Amino acid sequence: MRIGAALRGAVGLALAVGLQPADALAAGGSDLQPFQMVRSLQLVQDRIADGDHAALPMQRKLLEMIDAKLREGDREQLGDPRNFRAMLVYAMSGGNPATIEAVMARLDLDDTEKGIGAGVLNYLTGRPKAAQAALASVDPMQAPAELGAFVALVKGSLVALEHPKPALALFDQARLLGPGTLVEEAALRRTVGICGTIGDPERFLAASAQYVRGYLRSPYASQFADSFVSGVVALHASIDLERVERIVAMMDPEQQQVVYLRVARRAAIDGLKELSAFASEKAERKTPGRRQEEDPRALLYSSLASITSVSIEEVQAKIERIDRARLSPDDRRLLDAVRAVAAEVIAEPPAPNPKVVMLPAGEADSPAVVPVTGADPARAGGVLVAAPQPTPAIGKTGEAVSPEDPANVLVTETRKKLDAIDKLLGEAAK
Repeated sequence: MRIGAALRGAVGLALAVGLQPADALAAGGSDLQPFQMVRSLQLVQDRIADGDHAALPMQRKLLEMIDAKLREGDREQLGDPRNFRAMLVYAMSGGNPATIEAVMARLDLDDTEKGIGAGVLNYLTGRPKAAQAALASVDPMQAPAELGAFVALVKGSLVALEHPKPALALFDQARLLGPGTLVEEAALRRTVGICGTIGDPERFLAASAQYVRGYLRSPYASQFADSFVSGVVALHASIDLERVERIVAMMDPEQQQVVYLRVARRAAIDGLKELSAFASEKAERKTPGRRQEEDPRALLYSSLASITSVSIEEVQAKIERIDRARLSPDDRRLLDAVRAVAAEVIAEPPAPNPKVVMLPAGEADSPAVVPVTGADPARAGGVLVAAPQPTPAIGKTGEAVSPEDPANVLVTETRKKLDAIDKLLGEAAK
């Protein structure tokens, strides 16, 4: 979309010298039409998508001004197709649904306009089924240029949960129709989330790389990070970690560490040892130009993932280096759980406490008799036999293993601890 030279210059100057949006609009003319004001809004939003967080207050102020303009507008002015389409763009940019509903009630609209208007209004007011029905016949690629990208984004968002693949096609249309805008930024974010859910690693990585290259400074980038971390963990079995590393490398050092720590934590909780080790190692790397210390979170998450697969002494040595004071309350609970399991594993086995009774020698052939190595069968005219026990388990060598065996007791208790930590980690993941 192109903005008139005078208006573009006024808004651009205002952004450069820090004037308020009202000053910019006044400089462009006192009788601006709604469609001109909405174009100013889109210019500000493009700056936001590019990482200009200082433009956020300007966006809010412009939305307020456009809302007032629409409420005050007469029927003839608002009936201008340019102003009607601008009103819908305003609506999909965070506008007031009540204003949209009031204006639409005053206008004579054709079927297409009614369909788009009803779809947008229902979407804004939380009626997704009604919005889908109203927009079902609207083709974003055939819609007016200023509306197409928004319509594609809205339609894709409405069907994303139930029909993810058609939603991806709609998000592609939104990106095609609105390159370099907040619409494309939102479409890419949603694409990353869907691909992680449906198991499409190739498209997930491609969309993630595009987002990081173009929109990492967006105020909504934290939502992308959520989807990216979840996708890497969900796709762990098929994802190319070298490509993940290249994508993360495009972020600044602090963002890299945060992403790797979050991946390490999620992977450790899910028991994904290789992924957790990969992410923990990346998170522990030194950041150039800064004095570095071991990050206690990276040590903790790598310990969680390896506690059942490496030397327990190695795990203990690692967790002893963790500075508890630098952990969050939830991570302190995880540390306590790891320490409890490690302590249990290296604890001394419980002393044997066999329960025995004496039977007459004549009953020595009873199936219940279990000769004890080193015992004297002739002593007191009888033999040592085990007290009644449950059917013994069979070990890997084929020998009977008594449930009272000290090693069995230790394994059982350790498994209980592991079950407890699994429960704790499950709660922490919620």
